[in-house]
This record gives sequence, C-alpha cells and structure tokens, in this order.
Amino acid sequence: MNKEKDDDLGLFSALTQGIKPLTQDKRHFKAPPKQKRELEVKTTQLHADTYFSDTYQPHLPLEGAMRWSREDVDSYEVKRLRRGDYQPELLLDLHGMRQTEAKLELAALIQACIKQHCACCCVMHGHGTGILKQNIPMWLAQHPHVKAFHKAPKEWGGDAALLVLVDIGDSPQWS
Repeated sequence: MNKEKDDDLGLFSALTQGIKPLTQDKRHFKAPPKQKRELEVKTTQLHADTYFSDTYQPHLPLEGAMRWSREDVDSYEVKRLRRGDYQPELLLDLHGMRQTEAKLELAALIQACIKQHCACCCVMHGHGTGILKQNIPMWLAQHPHVKAFHKAPKEWGGDAALLVLVDIGDSPQWS
C-alpha cells in the first residue's frame, strides 16, 4: 500500500511540475454589506413583532369616541387631539390591508415619526368589516412611543381614522 501511495504521489508531482498557484485577487468571501433599506425593513418587522400582540386588551372606552392616553400624559392633550389642535404631519392609509401588513405599516409609521420628529400622525383604517378599526387602537396602546390617540376630526377622516400623538423624545436623533 505504501508503494502505491508513493507511486501516486510521484505521478501527481510529475503532472503538476511547473504549475503556479492562482492568486485570489478578484473575489472576496466576506458577507456582503446589508443595504440600508433591507435593514430598515428588518427593524420594522422586529418592532411590529415586539410591540403588537393580538391577545393584549387595553382599557379602551366602550362608548363615545375612541380615545386613549398613557398615564403620564395630561388629559388636556387628548382634548387637543379631539379638537384638532394637532395637525398630523404623516398620514398612513391602511385601506385594504391585512392585519399583518397593517401591523408592519403601523410600526414603520411610528418609527418614521420618531426619525422625522413628527409629534402627530393620522392613521386611516376605514370602516370596512371593522377588524382594523378594532385592532389598531389595541396595537397603538401597546407601543411605548405612543402617548395618546383620539378619533380624528372630520377633516382628517372622522370615525374611519385616528390621530396619534407620538413621543419623539427630548433629545435630537441623528439617524
């Protein structure tokens, strides 16, 4: 057996004599850099999965206009939302979307508000079958950056929309 290995090794050496190894100068085998858009989509999906649960039931009003505010938010802010003192800077139209799509878009809207320093936004869910109309307030009440929301005034959609007050923080964000 040893003799066969030596013969094979000698034959291989004879065949490869004078051959230079190739230099690897064209291809780099690192992980390709992630695109900015791809990172934003992953972040949005992570936020939607983290913040929004379909089983959580916040204390929402059964009668009257749909409204909610965190405990640390003054009730006057909700009144200002109701009166239309806040003008929404970003609008999100969820008409025709499924629940999973709406969750992702809602998370992306809140992230965009924080990134662009928009304190108020409008979420238009429509009337439809009422599934989004029921779930969006529950999802908004779970998000830590949502300070308050109220049924939108007529000019911003009335019963088919919500005005959302977002906590954009005190310190400026440069991202």
